[in-house]
Amino acid sequence: MVRLQKYLADAGVASRRVGEQFILDGRVSVNGKTIRLLGSKVDPQLDQVSVDGQLVRIKNLVYVALNKPVGCVCSRKDELNRPTIYELLPREWETVQSVGRLDYNSEGLIFLTNDGQFALRLTHPRYGVRKKYLVTVEGEVTRPMLDLFTRGIFHQGEKLKALSAKIISGTRKKSVVEMELGEGKNREVRRLFESQSITVKKLQRTQIGKIRLGELKPGKWRTLNPVEIKTLTSDL
Repeated sequence: MVRLQKYLADAGVASRRVGEQFILDGRVSVNGKTIRLLGSKVDPQLDQVSVDGQLVRIKNLVYVALNKPVGCVCSRKDELNRPTIYELLPREWETVQSVGRLDYNSEGLIFLTNDGQFALRLTHPRYGVRKKYLVTVEGEVTRPMLDLFTRGIFHQGEKLKALSAKIISGTRKKSVVEMELGEGKNREVRRLFESQSITVKKLQRTQIGKIRLGELKPGKWRTLNPVEIKTLTSDL
């Protein structure tokens, strides 16, 4: 048995809060009977739930980890007709959406799902889900530069900040840096280096929360298991 507002959220009809309002407004019925009591429960296997007279059912939720390769976009359709990450997935997963984005020239771990609440909890700034990146840049990166990144800088009117940053390897011609971010603003890693006139040659996201990219090859995907899904949401 599950609460009626959770059933509506799992069915993709509305968030729990909006679902509660649907119930109070008398828009929800169970087995033909209008339900106005918050906290009412239903059996997803036996009960028929309707909103405004339309039957709703819980959809099969999908949680996917994909190693996005360079040279594709995270949109379903691209005005330049560039390849999209959705072309790498089975056709029957037409309802999944990417959880956040990686730009065309970036690669690495990205999640896709048809669970709107899961996506919200992983992308909303208030939850601060940590993400790790391996960044290869032209030229030498210094410790003072990384200290500046962790203190935070203003770029194009917006504050950018790394939670941590360390040099993996470096010469005067090339450096490799591991960075961890919380909010994940648009192109934040690239913009941090751009602010110091450093060019990023390769950007790979290696970890989201506690889930690592691991041995997943570029262009390949796998489904997240229940333990991983719980780990991602229970830490928030």
